[in-house]
Amino acid sequence: MQRTHFDDMPCPVARSLERVGEWWSILILRDAFQGLSRFDEFQKSLQLSPTMLTRRLKHLVASGILDKHLYHARPARYEYRLTQRGIDFFPVLVAMFDWGNKHLAPDGAAVILVDRHSGEPIQPQLLDQRTQRPILYQDVTIAAGPVSSDIVKRRLALMQEKASARSIESE
Repeated sequence: MQRTHFDDMPCPVARSLERVGEWWSILILRDAFQGLSRFDEFQKSLQLSPTMLTRRLKHLVASGILDKHLYHARPARYEYRLTQRGIDFFPVLVAMFDWGNKHLAPDGAAVILVDRHSGEPIQPQLLDQRTQRPILYQDVTIAAGPVSSDIVKRRLALMQEKASARSIESE
């Protein structure tokens, strides 16, 4: 079965999944945010086959999420550093930690997020940068962007129509 590619889809969620939707990629990024940067460090942490790790690292480099830097010439050894695009993934990872601890840790959180300086646990919250108000799902909808195609506009109109119908039914 051939894999579906999302590179050319207009949806930013679909395009993001093309870059980081494979679970090993997200786990590599998790480890990179904690300071791991070398192949052997990732392999030891993830217990991943060298072939799969090589494939995932190449993909993350090709996607502009990690940069590959030579740190030892003979033999050639490389480290992988987060790019700005990679660093910008951090809020997504924080949201996954928070959601996983809330909903998938029946015996309690095995790993928590803490402030690096104080050691105090943090409680993530998604805020609108302009207003600094929390972003709540019931207050947000999807709208056509400046380069939306007619297909996207029709899909969004259908979604709005369904949402309006549900709103009327619940009244």
